[in-house]
Amino acid sequence: MSNDSISKPRLFEPLRLGPLQIDNRIVIAPMCQYSAVDGTPGDWHLIHLGHLALSGAGLLILEATAVEAEGRISPGDLGLYSNANEEGLARVLHAMRAHSPIKVAMQLGHAGRKASSRAPWEGGKQIRPDEPGGWKAYAPSAVPHAPTEDPPIALDAAGLARIRNAFIEAARRAARLGLDGLEIHAAHGYLLHQFLSPLANHRDDEYGGSLENRMRFPLEVFDAVREVFPADKPVWVRVSAIDWVPGGWDLDGTVAFAKALEARGCAAIHVSSGGVSPKQAIALGAGYQVPFAERVKSEVGMPVIAVGLITEPRQAEEIIAKGQADAVSLARAILYDPRWPWHAAAELGAQVKAPHQYWRSQPREFKDLFENAAFGAR
Repeated sequence: MSNDSISKPRLFEPLRLGPLQIDNRIVIAPMCQYSAVDGTPGDWHLIHLGHLALSGAGLLILEATAVEAEGRISPGDLGLYSNANEEGLARVLHAMRAHSPIKVAMQLGHAGRKASSRAPWEGGKQIRPDEPGGWKAYAPSAVPHAPTEDPPIALDAAGLARIRNAFIEAARRAARLGLDGLEIHAAHGYLLHQFLSPLANHRDDEYGGSLENRMRFPLEVFDAVREVFPADKPVWVRVSAIDWVPGGWDLDGTVAFAKALEARGCAAIHVSSGGVSPKQAIALGAGYQVPFAERVKSEVGMPVIAVGLITEPRQAEEIIAKGQADAVSLARAILYDPRWPWHAAAELGAQVKAPHQYWRSQPREFKDLFENAAFGAR
C-alpha cells in the first residue's frame, strides 16, 4: 500500500476518551432508527448495528435512547427504562461483541417538547396527545416547538427529579449491559438543549434566565449519570453549538458549558448544531460544523468530536491533522457506505480491523489493509 502525501494518517491513530481507548478517530454517530417496540430493539437493530459493528470504526454510539417512555421522540424510539428494553439490548450487544472488537457506547436522552412525533418516513410531525400513539410532552416551559403544536407541560420540581432519576436508572442499566461509555444528549432541540436555549427556556426560577441557571439542569443530569456509571468508563456530552436563530443558544454559551462539563470530569464533547427551532437557518456545506468544534477545542483540554457533512477520507484526515478536532463523527455517510473506514484506510494508507470471514475480500492493491489478515484454501 502506498500513499505519496500521507505516510501516517492521523485519522487512524488511537484516541483516549477518558479511560477508554479507541483504535482510531472514526466515530459512528447516534442515528435514530424509529424501529423499536415500546423501547425494545428487535431484529432490525440486530441487523443494523451488527453490520455497523463490522465497519472498522473506532467507536459506535447507539442511537438516542430514551430514559423514560414519555421521553421518546417517536413511538418507535429505543429506550432503556424497562427490563424488556434491557433484555432486548443485551441480545443485540451479545451478537455484536461475539463478532466485533468495536467499542460501543450509548446516547442517553429525553426528547422534551419534541416527543410524540411520527417517524421521518411518516412525515415527522407531532402526534397530538388525543391522537392514537400520542402522549403529552414535558419541557422546561410550556412553549411548543412550533406555534401550531400542542404545548408541553412545564416541568415542576417533582418532574425535574423524576427525569433526573430516570437518567440515573438508565445509566445503571447501561452499566449492567457493559457498555463502554455513555453520551448524554444535550443537542438537536431535545430536553437538555431546551434548558440551555433561551428560545425554549422561559423559566424564572433557578433553572432559567441567566446562562448559569440554564446550564444548571443539564449539569445536574451529567453529575448524576457520572456518579452512578462505572468510574473506569467515560461519560461525555453531545451539544448543539448554536441554534442558527437570532437570540438563541450560541457558541460562547457552548464554550462555557464545555468548560463546566470538563471541570466535572466529562471525557469529551461531541459538537453538532441546531434543532431547537423550526426558524433555524442553517448554512449547509462540507464540514459546516467543524469550525464550532475547532472553537471549542481551542478552549478545553478534553477531546472534541466534530460532525456535519464529513464525507471524504482526506477531508476527515485534514480535520484531525490540522487540530480542528480529535475525532470525526459520521452519520448519513456511514449509512450510505457502511465500510467507510475500510475505504478511508485504503485511500490514506492505513490498516483497519476486519472480521476474519471477510479477510479474503482485501483488494490485491491493498495487501496490508486488514490487520493480521491471513488466509488460504485448498
